[in-house]
Amino acid sequence: MDINFDIKNLTSFKIGGQIARMYFPTSVEEFVEIKSKEPDAFVAGNLSNILVSSDGYNGAVICTKKMDNISFNGNRVIAGAGVRGTKLSKLALENNLSGLEFMIAFPGSVGGEVFMNAGAHGQMIADVLKTAKVFCPKKGIISLSNEELEFSYRTSICQRKPYSVLEAEFELTLSNKEAIQEKMNENLSFRQNKQPALTLPNCGSTFRNPQGDSAGRLLDEAGVKGMVSGGVRVWENHANFIINDGNGTSLDVLRLMDKMYSKVKEKFNIELKPEVRFLGGNNEEEVMICKKLKML
Repeated sequence: MDINFDIKNLTSFKIGGQIARMYFPTSVEEFVEIKSKEPDAFVAGNLSNILVSSDGYNGAVICTKKMDNISFNGNRVIAGAGVRGTKLSKLALENNLSGLEFMIAFPGSVGGEVFMNAGAHGQMIADVLKTAKVFCPKKGIISLSNEELEFSYRTSICQRKPYSVLEAEFELTLSNKEAIQEKMNENLSFRQNKQPALTLPNCGSTFRNPQGDSAGRLLDEAGVKGMVSGGVRVWENHANFIINDGNGTSLDVLRLMDKMYSKVKEKFNIELKPEVRFLGGNNEEEVMICKKLKML
């Protein structure tokens, strides 16, 4: 356990204060032991879509990034919650297995990607996931099938129940290595042209796409591109990304998200749902904005 852990450099936004108690389990057993002592601990993966308050967090956080075991058996692969999506995608390629090409450009880890049913370019977690090993506060470790995970667009049962994804088993398709590589190259090219480089501190898509529409289109037409709040700004190439120029704070981000949300609501009467998750609670204005945007 790390006391008063400075989390800023672990997050993809490069924003965040001190965490009162920080844990880095390396196995499912260690995770369960920590959860028994810290039942209310916030569980995070690679912190790629989490905005951590610059004023810190008074509770405990369990980061699963060191739970990174991977094993292949035929066309199936089992990966720990902390395995980076990019790494898993490359290993699947080496084993001539298709189905995870979309992960090649993802900054997140397996646990978070299952949690939100991550997807891109016509592929998603729900298409290839067989089972997931999940921690349930009442039952301990349970195994959930694809159906039991109740996947839908950018969501799973893990967002509606206090479940933590610890391990996932994927069933992939044997394919031609050149064809897999070609699809991966297309995905990388798309990201380079349409999304900010991972070297620019950001949290990925800020808002989810409403059904039948694009959050990026709505935000673009609402005129938010280039909007600035303190040390952060809306990316000039795509209106659904917020960039931290180096000195941004969590309050800067939330104020900008509030403006983006309000602009779309005023113009289209559509309430966008944030894809970014929030961890904090020590700043009253942040809490107020998060409640308005339904992030708490």
